[in-house]
Amino acid sequence: MSKVFIIAEAGVNHNGSIEIAKKLIDEAARCGVDAVKFQSFKAKNLVTKAAKQADYQKNNMGKEVSQYEMLKALELSYEDHNELINYSKEKGIMFLSSPFDLESIDMLNNLGIEIFKVPSGEIENVPYLRKIAKTGKKVILSTGMSNLSDIEFALEILRGSGANDISVLHCNTDYPTKMKEVNLRAMNTIGSAFSVEIGYSDHTKGIEVPIAAVALGAKIIEKHFTLDRNMEGPDHKASLEPNELKNMVDAIRNVEIALGNGIKALTDSEKKNIKIARKSIISSTSIKAGEIFTEDNLTIKRPGTGLSPKMWDEVLGKRAKKDYYVDEMVEL
Repeated sequence: MSKVFIIAEAGVNHNGSIEIAKKLIDEAARCGVDAVKFQSFKAKNLVTKAAKQADYQKNNMGKEVSQYEMLKALELSYEDHNELINYSKEKGIMFLSSPFDLESIDMLNNLGIEIFKVPSGEIENVPYLRKIAKTGKKVILSTGMSNLSDIEFALEILRGSGANDISVLHCNTDYPTKMKEVNLRAMNTIGSAFSVEIGYSDHTKGIEVPIAAVALGAKIIEKHFTLDRNMEGPDHKASLEPNELKNMVDAIRNVEIALGNGIKALTDSEKKNIKIARKSIISSTSIKAGEIFTEDNLTIKRPGTGLSPKMWDEVLGKRAKKDYYVDEMVEL
């Protein structure tokens, strides 16, 4: 079984600070994830100046500003990206970032990013999808706010423009996502419908849902994290803090191991317990040589070092070849 690819989504939780971004990379590396992911955009290319915040952004920030104003303060420059990429390499963790405009796709491609993560909001963006596909890089597609026909549309554009390695993440775009709206089984519906590698991008509180996703077959997990949920910003409150992220990673790795190879067989540790836990055919009364074994003079008890109870029908009706006291293992 291939290892689950775990992405720690730093997103915009750096609050526009390169130093906070580096601390996020430090924590992601410490927690044992495979990649740390940010968001790349130019506010002028992403939103109109009149665009309003989503309700969750207003609620999480405790104030209302325009989307443009909010995003402008969270931009990372080319130099910032380059510095963070090099810093991630030093820490032994893959750097990823979701581009939100065409200019950012070019920037990330020029910086040598290995995987393009398509955020849910771009699933209908034809020129965007085509541009990413033409890079020839692996694509991870998030599918919040979409149905199967939306996913089919995006996959057709990506595949038709040259993308050959595509994974699809089930996702719900609300921060935090309510448990009743997770619909985790939809992840497997996506995999069956499109024959793609599946994963899950999680916005719930806590860590149980991504762990469950791995048990259901997710090969990629993405989860928002922050240094401190009390920091100001749109996504902090729906993010894990570092120790919670570490707990999630540890639990996922344990689930991976526990899933095994699917072959039902005795393990080495079980073999030594067979004689202790299984049972043997035992005399329940005194039995004289030549007497017939019956249900009245036999029983089944531990340990399992004698005749197996699966031979019960074969033993009944046979004659004892010797005398038995109570609680002796019988022989044929």
